[in-house]
Amino acid sequence: MSGSKRRATYEDLETVPPNCVGEIVDGELYVSPRPASPHGRAASRLGMLLGGPFDLGEDGPGGWLIVDEPELHLGDDALVPDLAGWRRERMPEMPHTAAFTLSPDWVCEVLSPSTAVLDREKKMKAYAREGVSHLWLVDPLQKALEVYRLEGRRWNRQGHWSGGVTVHAEPFAVLPLKLATLWER
Repeated sequence: MSGSKRRATYEDLETVPPNCVGEIVDGELYVSPRPASPHGRAASRLGMLLGGPFDLGEDGPGGWLIVDEPELHLGDDALVPDLAGWRRERMPEMPHTAAFTLSPDWVCEVLSPSTAVLDREKKMKAYAREGVSHLWLVDPLQKALEVYRLEGRRWNRQGHWSGGVTVHAEPFAVLPLKLATLWER
């Protein structure tokens, strides 16, 4: 018998308890607890701030479909970012499906102590492999935002901000984003 591990399958995901989030990254099943309140609050607030101007086109340019916690089936991976967005020229309307196979143009991972290493390492590599153009890492405990742009197959950090500053972060740079809004309790 060889020492190789069996690759996780979609059937493995179906066994994950409903109070957890399951993902397959690089053939391995990862099960994480549902996010704590600072994580959920930051993700919800960011979705609200971007959704109006970019998804709905209210007081903004529109042109995006933004989804909370979409299940992405990319290659052999099944990933669940906290937020993802597709430019409407690539996805003109929301498909009626449980999982997306078209890689997003932007993903946001809100870091938790239990998921930060996975988000920063394996998931970032998977997003780069699949050609996701922009990646945000939001850390509600450190009150920080990191913004990356994919250049070739490598992530180039565009900025790192913390506290309550107002930023203009790509691909949503036309919007002044007040980071303090993400940390409010």
